[in-house]
Amino acid sequence: MTTTPEKATDLVSLTIDGIQVSVPKDTLVIRAAEQVGVQIPRFCDHPLLAPVGACRQCLVDVPDAGNGRGFPKPQASCTLPVAEGMVVNTQATSPVADKAQQGIMEFLLINHPLDCPVCDKGGECPLQNQAMTNGRGDSRFSAGGGVKRTFPKPISISPQVLLDRERCIVCQRCTRFAAEIPGDPFIALVERGAQQQIGIAEDAPFLSYFSGNVIQICPVGALTSAEYRFRSRPFDLVSTPGVGEHDSCGAAIRIDHRRGKVMRRLSGEDPEVNEEWITDKDRFAFHYATQADRLTYPQVRDRVEDGGDGSLRPASWPEAFAVAARGLAAAGGVGVLTGGRLTAEDAYAYSKFARVSLGTNDIDFRSRPLSAEEASFLAAEVALRSPGNGGVSYADLETASSVVLAGLEPEDEAGTIFLRLRKAVRARGTRVVAVAPYATRGLSKLSAQVVRTAPGAEAAAIAGLDGVDAGSVILVGERLATVPGALSAAAALARRTGARLAWVPRRAGDRGAVEAGCLPNLLPGGRPVADAQARVDAGTTWGVDHLPDAAGRDADEIVAALVSGELGGLVIGGVDPDDTADPAATRAAIEAASFVVALELRETDVTRAADVVFPVAPVVDKAGTFVTWEGRPRPFEAVFASPGSLPDVRVLAGIAEELDRPLGFRTILEARAEMQEMGPWDGERAGHTAVDAVPAGGDGFALATWKLLVDNGSMQHGDKAYLATGRVAVARLSPAAYDAHGPIVTLTGDRGSVTLPAEPADLDDDVVWVPANSFGNGVLAGLASPGSRVTIAKGDPA
Repeated sequence: MTTTPEKATDLVSLTIDGIQVSVPKDTLVIRAAEQVGVQIPRFCDHPLLAPVGACRQCLVDVPDAGNGRGFPKPQASCTLPVAEGMVVNTQATSPVADKAQQGIMEFLLINHPLDCPVCDKGGECPLQNQAMTNGRGDSRFSAGGGVKRTFPKPISISPQVLLDRERCIVCQRCTRFAAEIPGDPFIALVERGAQQQIGIAEDAPFLSYFSGNVIQICPVGALTSAEYRFRSRPFDLVSTPGVGEHDSCGAAIRIDHRRGKVMRRLSGEDPEVNEEWITDKDRFAFHYATQADRLTYPQVRDRVEDGGDGSLRPASWPEAFAVAARGLAAAGGVGVLTGGRLTAEDAYAYSKFARVSLGTNDIDFRSRPLSAEEASFLAAEVALRSPGNGGVSYADLETASSVVLAGLEPEDEAGTIFLRLRKAVRARGTRVVAVAPYATRGLSKLSAQVVRTAPGAEAAAIAGLDGVDAGSVILVGERLATVPGALSAAAALARRTGARLAWVPRRAGDRGAVEAGCLPNLLPGGRPVADAQARVDAGTTWGVDHLPDAAGRDADEIVAALVSGELGGLVIGGVDPDDTADPAATRAAIEAASFVVALELRETDVTRAADVVFPVAPVVDKAGTFVTWEGRPRPFEAVFASPGSLPDVRVLAGIAEELDRPLGFRTILEARAEMQEMGPWDGERAGHTAVDAVPAGGDGFALATWKLLVDNGSMQHGDKAYLATGRVAVARLSPAAYDAHGPIVTLTGDRGSVTLPAEPADLDDDVVWVPANSFGNGVLAGLASPGSRVTIAKGDPA
């Protein structure tokens, strides 16, 4: 509505409150008024929802100007398109419009409880504000002889969304959002007349991954959060902008806090990224940083060989730095493993620490083997790509002729991408093609054409896709790297058709880790380790004459080297052993290492086994930058200053100084400045090395899996209402396999057995799907690796 049309004939001229304005054809009057600085009161209107004209608060006077463009009665400006020569008088200039708006406000307040002092919305309520600015000072009406309509309150329309029906003004924002934006029409208007209200089906609660958005856009206090309800007043809160830390989408959020505690998180506005919507994970999953097992001071192990009892004890920061440096120097080779929680600045510090302070390229942020295919793919197709520099953006998803999803389930793994695709499908009829084992609920809501593919067969399926052209976008998920030849097939499809290609990792820190060089084959800025000039370029910025020239060990090779004794030391930050390719091997490697330094937020299996433990800051306690899947930097500032935790940057700098190989920076801002000084690699970019597909097959059932949005991840601990919205873990089988083995099945792999309820789905007869981290220790630790073969037997219903 604020776009500039290409042709003058697309403009429509009209007069609003005596001011002539030209706007694009089909602009709504309420939007045109905003362009001349007039704010018309409204409740049902929202710029990202289809107009409905439900509340009638935005009435304006449109008199006949002699051109047949007028109306005898006030009109709802949120549903009225502009017309050439139209004259519009708003409440600012027209007594007719002002009287009409005051009348509507009176009707809305007849049954409204006016309980502003106890309502969560009080202080930030559009009804409250507009009643004061555009309503009457008193009401001429009373309901039922002075008794207002009441309902039992509150009712739970989901575990985390509560409804106070007497406050509802039936604007339908919530029902429209649910149906239009995520495609979850679990809530609807029920009853009629004065009893009309928002409701849910008796056995179908509002279990949407995006349900929290209805709380934020509700113009009254009808919908509230079970977690935030009665916790604070809006005017007691301080708001700080932030970035979602749970996935690679980079959604803008608003962090509202009071007295050093986060009270709630809301969606921020960013038209280029998440518009005004966020997932419930970004909104509600922030209590992990305040759990009882939060680390608040460094710890050092009193080693038995030094006369200690082998336990961890509190230590000062200087002592912990010194002990860590001595242990790493004497370890006889050190590997560095980092997780996906790192900001780009922290990842850069790990990358430089490995090369400069430890003299090794043995560093990896991923949790699985780095194949030659993936290594060259990340270097050639991912590093340095960004909007405006060959990268795919959110806007490109809306304009693409088709979008191919390979190894990616966006509703579970990248919620903001899912919402943008929903918008593209609804607005433009964009064709979505998914290479997937079955048509998930999310893919169905995208009207996706599903190319049903068994695990391991993705490469052939991608190579055989039709209808992909230069206007298409190919989105590949990070789990596609576990299938030999699949990334090569996606890159070849992009080259052959001219389609644009993008890599979508699952975690917020993954893309920044690629750019920062947390890989055994890449230095920061996409510089290849194997390129002598790239090493000289990096060494010049870092002030060192020599950098290790051979590609280092990947995550699996570091684990194997620790077990075999080729490496003795390990620096590990933000890694959950159960999230690695082989959890048992990772635990064995940590136990086998002669010296382990852990940088962690909370107590874990890793910190309990480490020799030195450093508490590190969560995102609210530090500044930083997350890099989105697009390659877009998303900087944010610290919300709190907590003396009990330091950014990873500062911890690594302290160890490096004790090693007498300093990083040259101590703060996030200093690390960021050096990253900018270093810049991207301007040498020849390595090409992608194609790898042939490996035929899939074998006995038993092929195991398909990925993580659901709501699962057992440690960064979701602490919010019971949010976790209660998680989907029940089930095993999905083909109808024939379900008939043979259901409704309870026991799956057995090379790492153990699990028993789950089963559901039939449109899968191949030799494929079973289970969620990766929604039961027990998860698939990786308790069952088998993805794509491997498992057996299925009837389970015991007891």
